[in-house]
Amino acid sequence: MTEASPSIHPAWLRATHWLNAIAVVILAMSGWRIYNAAPFFDFRFAKAITLGGWLGGAIQWHFAAMWLLAANGLAYLILNLATGRLRAKFFPLSPRAVVADLVAALRGRLSHADLSRYNAAQRAAYLFVMLDAVLLVLSGLVLWKSVQFPVLRELLCGYETARRIHFFAMSALGAFVVVHLAMVALVPRSFLTMIRGR
Repeated sequence: MTEASPSIHPAWLRATHWLNAIAVVILAMSGWRIYNAAPFFDFRFAKAITLGGWLGGAIQWHFAAMWLLAANGLAYLILNLATGRLRAKFFPLSPRAVVADLVAALRGRLSHADLSRYNAAQRAAYLFVMLDAVLLVLSGLVLWKSVQFPVLRELLCGYETARRIHFFAMSALGAFVVVHLAMVALVPRSFLTMIRGR
């Protein structure tokens, strides 16, 4: 009988990953419908890729997914800190290592032999997404309850600026998802580890 390979991604990590994926899809699609109701750029998102049907429906979907993202993200952060995974997987990190790994990736020379270890570019990307999610939540609080969070609203330079910050933070998250999916397509066994853990 062969010994089972060690777990790369624990069950709690896989669960929070997939819950976040669901929340982000719902937030993006409902957010596009909300944006269409009062756009601040000279474009609108196609109705076919929005969620909610009308502004009120989109807001309901957005709020439901907001709570999922916030609660799930908090659980992810607490579990990463409590297990020591945050320190072990994402640090140390240096700008030189990030640049070297990005250059190697662009040349097609970045090794993915050991899926249990993140390279510096992955570490930087995942830490960026964590910080971006915090910015999304904070700017979202201003958009949701502007009167109840006056200090936060002022820190974000007002409601309209918070709208733009929220939009660009979500755009950054969307860009991360595109790159993330491209990397999964290039290294498909990484997808299997996020399902099976091994």
